[in-house]
Amino acid sequence: MVKAVGIDSGTKSMDIFGFDDETNEVIVDVAVDRNEVTKNPRIIIDILRQVQEEHGKIDAIVGPCGYGIPLKPAREVTDEEIALATFITRADVERRLKIVGLRELMVLMREAKDLNIYFTPGVIHLPTVPEWRKANRIDLGTADKVFTVALSIVRHSEKEGVPYNRVNLIAVEIGFAYTSAMAVKNGQIVDAMAGTAGFPGYLGMGFMDSELAYALANALDDFGKLILFEGGSAYIAGVDPFTVTPEEFVKLAKSDERVAKGYNAMVEAIVKDVFTLLPSVKPEAIYLSGRFSRIPEFFKDVKDALEDAFSKYGFSVEVRKLESRAKAKEAAEGSAIIANGIAGGMYKELFDVLKLRESSGSIFDWVYLKEREKLRVFEELEL
Repeated sequence: MVKAVGIDSGTKSMDIFGFDDETNEVIVDVAVDRNEVTKNPRIIIDILRQVQEEHGKIDAIVGPCGYGIPLKPAREVTDEEIALATFITRADVERRLKIVGLRELMVLMREAKDLNIYFTPGVIHLPTVPEWRKANRIDLGTADKVFTVALSIVRHSEKEGVPYNRVNLIAVEIGFAYTSAMAVKNGQIVDAMAGTAGFPGYLGMGFMDSELAYALANALDDFGKLILFEGGSAYIAGVDPFTVTPEEFVKLAKSDERVAKGYNAMVEAIVKDVFTLLPSVKPEAIYLSGRFSRIPEFFKDVKDALEDAFSKYGFSVEVRKLESRAKAKEAAEGSAIIANGIAGGMYKELFDVLKLRESSGSIFDWVYLKEREKLRVFEELEL
């Protein structure tokens, strides 16, 4: 019997899901507004202790850790590892960006000796991704994107009746800020187009033209991380993403010509993310998750766009909604699945196939620039 809890850290909310694999009982399923976590990170620790008090000792908890850390108990992580998993400038620390709240939460989790918390890798840390695909990349997929993949593999295995090591798919997460896509070959993550290094999402522009980065770095006194949350489909559409909900955005796109341009950019970006991964895997299915995937009309438009694009090349791939029993986000259940595997529960085989225990390195290890050593400025933890 294993009790496992996972936590997914999103732009809008931090979601907690847990289950008992003997009874299949859900022991926690809650979403906490991310702004509240930034104000008081301890709220997450309090929830975890409450769950443990009500249901008994939790065997493993997978905590949120930004860009990820090679798998280890939270109590063993160093200041340097926390700093790199949440790297930002001193100016952004002073602005109290949401990632500062995450950094503070990670420190609290390290100190919570009564909770069996683990931090897990991002895609960049995985040995299953060839090194040439990591070249000059940082955001190949944050730790929470690995959670989405874990749930996708489980659902595909259940539906098709195949073992985890025979699953081939592409998992796409369409969140509030970014869109990410991960290629899974024989049950292992082998490639990704993710977040700030992928095509545009709702808030963020995704990858940035190097000439634009050069121009901004020289024009601005402070090139802060907030810039990475701008320029996406909402901005192309001319709408305020903080007042226009994703549901309203989808509805407006059907009647407003400018909004339609932003909408089309977002749908097309998902297709491009997926097709960029085809040299790495021949998918048997594509799984869509995240906030936008829960909007029926948006899901249909993306499904149609993907299926139409595949048909042009003479083959078909089924596009599926990633189903989760969590009221919280799908990645939260995926995180709990990984926690269960860590504790030797029913998903231990999946945990072994993903090779999370063999994760290693840091986010700057595959940068091939003379100036790489200067990136060490981000190794110091500032709170």
